[in-house]
Amino acid sequence: MSRCPVGEVQEVQEDVQEELIDFRSLDRELLAAVREDQKGRRENAAKLRATSQRLATYQEFRDVVLACHLKPLDQKEKRGTGRQTWNPWCPLATTPHPSPSNHPSSPPVP
Repeated sequence: MSRCPVGEVQEVQEDVQEELIDFRSLDRELLAAVREDQKGRRENAAKLRATSQRLATYQEFRDVVLACHLKPLDQKEKRGTGRQTWNPWCPLATTPHPSPSNHPSSPPVP
């Protein structure tokens, strides 16, 4: 039975540690590559659609390709949630605002 000298064992351990795979890094690289591939396919499909539409200018073509990542709204998003309050601190007016000519502090309009 032969034994390895201590120095050789340390070298083998260092080689094994260098060969360890960082799976998180590989996963990030793979996801980035997949996203880039999807983007390329999506843009290519948009280019083919734009050429088949026979757009008048290059700017229109470019706009179609740049907007290819946008998705149409679904029915829920189109309906909305009702009346939107733009200023929650201001109570809703039940009567119309007086015009400047009818305001008591304004001078009479000739």
